[in-house]
This record gives sequence, structure tokens and C-alpha cells, in this order.
Amino acid sequence: MKEFLNITKALADENRLRILMAIQGRELCVCQITELMGLAMSTVSKHLSVLYQAGLVNARKQGRWIHYSLAGKGTPRARRAAVGWVLSSLKDNQRIAQDAKHLQRVLEMDLAALYKRQCRN
Repeated sequence: MKEFLNITKALADENRLRILMAIQGRELCVCQITELMGLAMSTVSKHLSVLYQAGLVNARKQGRWIHYSLAGKGTPRARRAAVGWVLSSLKDNQRIAQDAKHLQRVLEMDLAALYKRQCRN
């Protein structure tokens, strides 16, 4: 029951759904996700923590950056099904399309410069 509740809690927030859509097929660091979302880094970190606790995303530390990706192989079927449902349900959503355009600009930014700018704010 706890696993189910963690998954449903993770999917019950627009920002967390936007994050899941952004990381499909790629890995993003926290600073890139923060830039995309336009939220405080602490808020983004909290959203990522909820997604991680639900087993919907993987985290990988590289130097000072933590990179997130969708949970993949070896993930229980219920989690894969939940993520698949989100991805298929929101693929034509206008907000997700706007995020995809913005993400292309974010991906062109230098990670170190992005990180420094966010830490100043």
C-alpha cells in the first residue's frame, strides 16, 4: 500500500509531472531542471526527492551535480506503467510543449554558469 501511495502522491503535482516529461529520454541535472521550471532550487530538489522516493526517477551524482533520469530497467511494473501513463497522457499538452521549447534553450547553457547564476539568487 505504501508504494502505491508514494506513486500517487508523486503524480499528484503539476510540477512533478512536468519534470517527468522533461527527463524522458534524457538525463538532466538539478540546475537544468531548476532553470526549466523557474522555481527555487530547494523547491525543485523537494519535487525530485518525492519522485525519487516513489521510485519514478534515478539519481546519479557527478562532481557537484546530481543528474536525474526516468527509472528504467529493473523498475517494478507498477512504476513503469505509471510513468508510461503520464508520458502518453501529457504528450500533446500545451504546457509540456512550451517546456520542451524552453528546455532546448536550457540544454545549450553551460552547466557551471547556470549553477553559479542560480546560487547567487
